[in-house]
Amino acid sequence: MILTAAYFLALPAMFILPLFNVPEYSIVGNTLSELGAQFSPNAWIMNSLFVSLGVSSVIAGWGYFEGFMLHRIVLILFGISIVLIAFFNHAPVNPDIQYNIREDEWHAYFTYSAGLSFVILSIATGFILEKRENRLLAIAAGISAIFLSIMMSETDRFAGIWNRLLFIIMFGWLIYNFKNRNYKNRNHYR
Repeated sequence: MILTAAYFLALPAMFILPLFNVPEYSIVGNTLSELGAQFSPNAWIMNSLFVSLGVSSVIAGWGYFEGFMLHRIVLILFGISIVLIAFFNHAPVNPDIQYNIREDEWHAYFTYSAGLSFVILSIATGFILEKRENRLLAIAAGISAIFLSIMMSETDRFAGIWNRLLFIIMFGWLIYNFKNRNYKNRNHYR
């Protein structure tokens, strides 16, 4: 599966790329978006991973959510938001570098859009899953995304840790869910 391949490329990248970034970059304090920030060295690598994760999420989930129009719409919003994060880059880690403020604002918008659409998708998916533990896992993924997003803004010194954990949970849950087709009878919802 393409999503799994993109995920397993992104996992080491989020811990190795910081070694080749600007000296101000910290795995603990800086997010993955800042690896793909404006004027960051090797930003194309993280941005390419964002594109591949966004596109492959939609491809992997499209067949999974056959017959569930709401889920497909939210999945597309999620995928497009992840892709646009790569095209509208975060402000540079170094505050002395001049950058495009509008691009950073659009980046923030698409980051929030990706997070919100993931929360809606995971919780909505909880309603179509058959097994209780999978329903709870889907809802827990959505609640975790909310909690970790709050933690990123409230304890920004550890934003890099919260962001990486959020990334692992989001895409890990998507892969797990898409591989385990354990939803209720689709004909019931048509």
